[in-house]
Parts: sequence; structure tokens; C-alpha cells
Amino acid sequence: MKYHILTLSLISIFLSSCSGSGAKADAYGNFETDELTVSAETSGKLIQFNVEEGSYIKAGTIVGVIDTTQLHLKKKQLEAGITAISKKLPNEAAQLAVFNERIITLNHEIERVTKLVESKAAPSKQLDDMNAELEVTLKQKAAMASTLSTQTQGMLAEIEPLRYHVMQLEDQLKKSSIRNPIDGEVLTTLLQKGELAMQGRPLYKIASLNPLILRAYVSGDMLTSIKIGDVVSVFTDNSNESLKESEGKITWISSEAEFTPKIIQTRDERTSQVYAMKIEVSNDGSLKIGMPAEIQFTD
Repeated sequence: MKYHILTLSLISIFLSSCSGSGAKADAYGNFETDELTVSAETSGKLIQFNVEEGSYIKAGTIVGVIDTTQLHLKKKQLEAGITAISKKLPNEAAQLAVFNERIITLNHEIERVTKLVESKAAPSKQLDDMNAELEVTLKQKAAMASTLSTQTQGMLAEIEPLRYHVMQLEDQLKKSSIRNPIDGEVLTTLLQKGELAMQGRPLYKIASLNPLILRAYVSGDMLTSIKIGDVVSVFTDNSNESLKESEGKITWISSEAEFTPKIIQTRDERTSQVYAMKIEVSNDGSLKIGMPAEIQFTD
């Protein structure tokens, strides 16, 4: 997704040099907004696409679905592979249980024989043999535990990349549902249901139209009379050939001068350079991108 400033048309005709109050305008400009291009995040046939030009869509709405059949099949195949390997994992507890039982038995026998040897009722060699057997059994258990651990680690190492692959497929499946990112009006649709969507290919363009931004230009000698946060009067053409007044707020003033755009008039026609500014204006639906407007600063 990429943001960029959208100005659908330049000012083709200038506004009247006087506002509805008869006072001369302080600045002139065009309305613009941030346009967002929504692109496909995965590839496949677009099996659902509920986007129409001019329609208003809320943020978070699922507006389309890209075919996920192959992704689902790949995921099932990987999950089956993980299950097959998991079933081959050695049961360490069960296999070591035999050694544990023998060690417990030997310890009991050693304790019993020790008492017999102390009472001269059994030869010491019998006790020595049992201690030797216990030592061998402990070594056998340790060897078996090491073998089982190596086998387990090897199988888990086979499973791990499969699990990561499953996670990648789950991410692709999630991205197959096209979710609208912002509240706004659809400006242009670039793909239709049934067409092939490619990762990174634009699907539609959308923009928030309330508020709109009025980009205007003022001469340098007026900078001392305005500042960010100031409320100004904005005038646009009305249907009855009058001017409609709206309230706007200055949100940005350029710190660098630029040459006057050929199609922009300024208050002082002798000034060769002007400063760009942005004015945020609430939109009741009558303001359009590219529409010209004139501004009067509040005294």
C-alpha cells in the first residue's frame, strides 16, 4: 500500500476575486487528500470483490477474497507430514521405565544383602556382584536416554521447518482476505472479480474525504499575519453562482518559498515567490478533490 497526494485536476478557471462578503481573497488553492492504493498481498484468482467506485467503505471491512484452494491443500499436506513424524517420536518414559524398575529392585536387594553380609549370613561377593549389576544398569539407562534424546532431537529438527512452512501458509491464507485499511470513498477500481490478482498488484484506490485538505499559496508579506492553528474562511463555488463559506484551520505552512504556480493567483501579483500552506476543511459532501477555493484570513 502506498500513500501519495492526489490532485485530480488543476484549477482550470479562477475563482472570483471577491468572496461573498465582497472582500478580496487572501489566497487561492485546490482541495486534495491522501490517496491510498490497496494492493494484493498474495497471488491467485479474485473470487470475491465487493468494491465499487464512489462507494464508502469502513476500515476493517473484508472487501474481497483471493482463491485459497492450493494454500489449504499445501497446509494439509504439511500437517500430515508433521503428524507422521510425531507418531515416530520415541516414548522415552516407557523405554526407560524398564531400567528404572530394575534399579529400584536392585537397590532393595542391595539393602537386604548388606544386612545379611553384616550378620555373616551371606558372602560379600554376592553384595559386590549386585553393586556391579546396579552400576551396569545405570550406565545402560544413561546410554539409552542419550540415544532416545538424539532420536527425538533429530525428529523434532525435521518437524520444525514444516511448522514454519505451515505458519507461512497461514499468513498467506490470512492475506488472501482483502481488508480495507481506512474509512473512505473508493476513487478507482483496478481489478474485477474473476481476474488474476498478483502480489503487489493494485486492486483499488481509496481516500478519506472528510476532512479535505486545501493546499493554498500566500505571499511572504502575509506570513506574519497567520500561524498554524488559525481559523480561516474558505469560499467555494455554489450551485446558484454564489460562494459557499466554510471554516478551515491552518495545519501546515511551508518554511521555504517557491515560485508562484502559473495557475494560482496571490493577493500581491507583484510577488514572484509564495509559501505553500495546508488548511483542513470539514467536508459535508459538497467539497471535491481538485475543486478550487479562495481563502480569507480572520482579522
